[in-house]
Amino acid sequence: MEKIKEIIVVEGKDDTKRLALAVDADTIETRGSAISQEIIEQIALAQETRGVIVFTDPDGPGEKIRKIISMHVPGVKHAFITKDQGRHRKSVKASLGIEHASVEDIREALDQVVEERIDAKETVSQSFLIREGLIGSDKARALREALGEELRIGYTNGKQLKKRLTMFGFSEDDVKEALAKIRKEQADNDA
Repeated sequence: MEKIKEIIVVEGKDDTKRLALAVDADTIETRGSAISQEIIEQIALAQETRGVIVFTDPDGPGEKIRKIISMHVPGVKHAFITKDQGRHRKSVKASLGIEHASVEDIREALDQVVEERIDAKETVSQSFLIREGLIGSDKARALREALGEELRIGYTNGKQLKKRLTMFGFSEDDVKEALAKIRKEQADNDA
């Protein structure tokens, strides 16, 4: 089993248990989206000593945790699963989380971590995002979701997209290439 050098930040015990089936890693559990100062300090120390990978659920509370950690501990790495990968297959409520992801999906996400760039310069313009239909169109949400999966940066709303692309250093060319692949797959599926 692969040993992960960085400490992985997850939301709870069930996530830690699921990760243990996929990789050999130490975790810090946030115990929800109201992260205490003590947990922030633990994450900051982990970042200084070993590095940190934030691996939260693909939902609103998971995104809130990512933002809080990024604000207090800049330069952390992020791993993402898609909503489909995190959906409990047998649950009527269709709960969503790392604890429901397959071992393979967890390993893949941890193999494709992306690192925040501190003080990154803008890499995409607002007008580019509008031209490409990622904001301001009736299909923008679905396109952003597909782009988030393709680039492994998670789902973002229109306001978050520009910041997330810049944070992870994706250029307009990177986005165009990903969108071309998405559009080709959609055309192939429609044919």
